[in-house]
Amino acid sequence: MSGDTCLTATLCPAAGPKPKTYSFKGGSLGNKYVRLNVGGSLYYTTVQVLTRHDTMLKAMFSGRMEVLTDKEGWILIDRCGKHFGTILNYLRDDTIALPKHRQEIKELMAEAKYYLIQGLVDMCQAALQDKKDLYEPVCSIPIITSPKEEERLIESSMKPVVKLLYNRSNNKYSYTSNSDDNLLKNIELFDKLSLRFNGRVLFIKDVIGDEICCWSFYGQGRKLAEVCCTSIVYATEKKQTKVEFPEARIYEETLNVLLYETPRVPDNSLLEATSRSRSQASHSEDDEGFELRDRVRRIHVKRYSTYDDRQLGH
Repeated sequence: MSGDTCLTATLCPAAGPKPKTYSFKGGSLGNKYVRLNVGGSLYYTTVQVLTRHDTMLKAMFSGRMEVLTDKEGWILIDRCGKHFGTILNYLRDDTIALPKHRQEIKELMAEAKYYLIQGLVDMCQAALQDKKDLYEPVCSIPIITSPKEEERLIESSMKPVVKLLYNRSNNKYSYTSNSDDNLLKNIELFDKLSLRFNGRVLFIKDVIGDEICCWSFYGQGRKLAEVCCTSIVYATEKKQTKVEFPEARIYEETLNVLLYETPRVPDNSLLEATSRSRSQASHSEDDEGFELRDRVRRIHVKRYSTYDDRQLGH
């Protein structure tokens, strides 16, 4: 190892005798290496680096403050060692490349304030001010590009999953006059729900499936319900695709998947609402468009018309 560097290994301080108190005499170690244990992270550096700026570290290693050492001679500093390497780099070069994420900049600034490194504090504050004007998304919605990707997303998710499949071009018939409007309403509802339940539910979009507009609901990796919003109708001597907007049903199934949160969050009002809806559903299993197959609730809004389109004479 050459130059002023740090050890990347992170260790817990070994149990043993109580740390000893030690005072450095100004300049007594010069450029010799000292060993630092900062919250379990081990670093090598020199007293010259630690005393370049008028900081708490300079007070510790110039004799103005006592320092603690363990039996092996490691100097103990009771702080998190995550950003101490960055602090050492700033003391060496008077500049550093700040972390990209806002939270890490805040963490670094907290450490810089503790060690009284004002120049680094100013850098962090300026970077945080600049990032205020940057757009930070409220939530991210993955778009499915393959069936395998969808399967991995659902299986690996610790949260319930709501998927909206919409593919307007996947249609061999014309649309009814209200279909485009209803398709947009489904997409708008998906966006509103994703914002409302962000952090509790994973919302994903699918634009490669066979359906035109279909909602799917998953809990703990298992498909729980499906709401298909399209049906085939016959009008003006030709078939047309009709897109529905069953808002109440979609909202109800979204509330149902919240019961599958991990860890589950007790919600009395949610339990009451879902138990009531299930009780009502049990009495209306014969209603048109409601089927139970393989323990998955498949709700189809008038899936196909009753029109007999067979040719005459058959």
